[in-house]
Amino acid sequence: MRTRVTAIHREMAEAARSVGRNPNEILLIGVSKRHSAEEVIKAVDAGVTILGENYIQEAVDKIKTLADLEVSWHFIGHLQTNKARFAVEYFDIIHTVDSVKLAREIDKRARKINKIQKILVQINISQESSKSGTGASDALALVREAALFKNISVRGLMGMPPFFDDPEEARPFFKELAGIRSDIRAAEIPNITMEHLSMGMSGDFKAAIEEGSTMVRIGTAIFGERQ
Repeated sequence: MRTRVTAIHREMAEAARSVGRNPNEILLIGVSKRHSAEEVIKAVDAGVTILGENYIQEAVDKIKTLADLEVSWHFIGHLQTNKARFAVEYFDIIHTVDSVKLAREIDKRARKINKIQKILVQINISQESSKSGTGASDALALVREAALFKNISVRGLMGMPPFFDDPEEARPFFKELAGIRSDIRAAEIPNITMEHLSMGMSGDFKAAIEEGSTMVRIGTAIFGERQ
């Protein structure tokens, strides 16, 4: 696994340098959903410091089991409002906030434990009904609403293109998300930092980095295929 993680870091750095970016600006998130605690330990030993989980119950069990690991946990799956309290309690960043209703619940739960919850707003850049996320045209309004909550800190955007065999076909979708971020930055909304673009996975992360990604979510290329 160390060889795979080292290779990914090298490819990330090469992609960043190819467009004049600092490789240190880009974070590798190891997507550990459906992988055992033992596999997660191997990934951390190999140099993974951020772990992404998609399912609340699986994640909470894993985080408790691995409480001694010095890692950051990111929630990257669809989050139901009734599970928001668990996400707030256990995760450093929630990538998938796609409604004012969910933002409000996260804010309420964070306030109860005196936490400022970092979030990303998820945009459905693919416009696929199977994917979560607010519409691109609604992104600015959602960010404006989220900015009003005292216990939320909006740190950027997250999105997923459709699946393509050729990563070049995903590039226009990455460009779109970067453009939405630029528009939100230009609005100069108080209490909003658009520092992060969470986009790019095992098959297309190099194109995502070239288009501005600051967080790539890599599962298969680190852990191999799930059993």
